[in-house]
Amino acid sequence: MTPETTVPDTLPVRWTPDVGDPTHNAEVTTHLDNVLPALESLRSQSGRLSEWGTELATRLLSGQRLLAAGNGGSAAEAQHLTAELVGRFDEERAPFSAISLHAETSAVTALSNDYGYEEVFARQVRAHGRAGDVLILLSTSGRSPNLLNAARAARERGIATWALTGPGPNPLAGACDQAITVDAIAANAQEGHLIAVHAVCRAFDAEVAKRARSYGSGSFGAGQP
Repeated sequence: MTPETTVPDTLPVRWTPDVGDPTHNAEVTTHLDNVLPALESLRSQSGRLSEWGTELATRLLSGQRLLAAGNGGSAAEAQHLTAELVGRFDEERAPFSAISLHAETSAVTALSNDYGYEEVFARQVRAHGRAGDVLILLSTSGRSPNLLNAARAARERGIATWALTGPGPNPLAGACDQAITVDAIAANAQEGHLIAVHAVCRAFDAEVAKRARSYGSGSFGAGQP
């Protein structure tokens, strides 16, 4: 069997390995080149990224919270976002309420066992979510049933739903109130999601600082209830 015949049929054409390159440098440079479409896709949606950060600051300063969820690598990206809000991004500021639903390991395993993995996030949304909160769902495919069910549960509760996905249109983007779709293959779309998370945090911190100044406070984020 030749190396070519071992390549899965589903491998994207632009990722067909150069089997004549013993160092695999071509694969690395191709991967790096494919970051550019993800970045350009995000650039074209910079306005929405800014709006998300500003709106999130407005809601969290009013006492609402952020719920976040994803699967696999997207779970890590979602947890990165909540860590930035509970901790800090660049400058010192007040902590804000942000929960990664997939990080509740006992709840995740219990709910998966009792209700099935497709309900693992929806049930937590119904437990933790309140009207006016924000639920952000991350998925490179935009097709995960457990995220789609979470979006439906949030809508029932009056919770704003935002999707950060790979190429659109896709079911998750359609199921949420707003979506940012990254036009790139899965690995590069996921890298784009981290850039998007940091961009939202930039806008979030800028809005928090603006409101702190407007209230005459020297403490970054002191306007939080």
